[in-house]
Amino acid sequence: MRPLSDSAAHLPLTRRSCLAALAGAAALAAAPSAAAAPRPPRAVRETAVGERLVDLSFDSPALGGRGRVRLLTPAGWARRRAGDRWPVLWLLPGGDGDHLTWTVDFGVQDLPELRDVLVVMPDMPLYGFYTDWWNHGAGGPPRVESYHLREVLPLVEERYGAGGRRVAAGLSQGGFGALSYAARHPGLFRAAASYSGFVHPSRHPRAVRAGMTYLGMDWLALWGDPELQADVWRGHDPGHHVERLAAVPLYLSCGDGRLGPLDPPGTEPDEEIPGLEDPEEPFPEDVYSPTEAVMLAENLVLADRLRAAGAELTTHFHSGTHSPPYWGRELRASLPMLLGALHGSDRAVTRLPA
Repeated sequence: MRPLSDSAAHLPLTRRSCLAALAGAAALAAAPSAAAAPRPPRAVRETAVGERLVDLSFDSPALGGRGRVRLLTPAGWARRRAGDRWPVLWLLPGGDGDHLTWTVDFGVQDLPELRDVLVVMPDMPLYGFYTDWWNHGAGGPPRVESYHLREVLPLVEERYGAGGRRVAAGLSQGGFGALSYAARHPGLFRAAASYSGFVHPSRHPRAVRAGMTYLGMDWLALWGDPELQADVWRGHDPGHHVERLAAVPLYLSCGDGRLGPLDPPGTEPDEEIPGLEDPEEPFPEDVYSPTEAVMLAENLVLADRLRAAGAELTTHFHSGTHSPPYWGRELRASLPMLLGALHGSDRAVTRLPA
């Protein structure tokens, strides 16, 4: 494979985000213990930042730090009354954890389809992987899953009009998170969409190791050793839980890592991540985004397994790199499926125990 260029610290979002799916790992093992679960935050700082945008900030015991959520509120939300409820779209960020990307980069606030939906956009620690970290068996922060589902979810339901009809979508690591939460908590979401998500991490643990090591993180703190703690890895892998995912409509999209129609002239190759490439299966010379090539391999395997399980599955596998223009396009393409499931006939929904 040819040398790749530029330091990740100086890359714009389109290139920095290539790392987000390397360990796009989320939580698929046992649900967080209700007894040990953090309670919804009491003191919340609320700031209006636009006509329908509200930012929330609060101390999160699960994270051991500050939690931040951006809400895109539905039309008429400011005049809500006690008991008013809206259907909810969760939008999950990539591995950089930047929840503002949905409004800053994709302009979801301008989509007319979302005027009657409450959109919840939580943040996440850098490479939080949508999981309560194993931390060499000791547990403790970051407990990302507990933050999202034991703190953010009850908060938006109790104070901001979120109803029990929910769907989820995410880009890169967030795509993995959407599938992870759907599989770990049957009934929580009516549908889920993943855009360039790392959806089968136990097939390529070297990608998890490479991405986290590149950033100076302890990759064994996430799920442990992939052989010694194989049950933990499998528990967090959507590819091993297709029977749960097959219960809801799904949308999977991913590029092949080659330059595609939305890559502008002069697009540079992704930063080289030592250890990402398998020496026995080197990336083709025309692959500009090795991360996306790895993601495609994962998505193809998962798609085959989901179809075999009878899932209601829509896929769009295409040329292109691991970059926002494709995610914005795929978000819009998947909205009819997501909103159809959100506004469709009643089905069993899950409310997590207090």
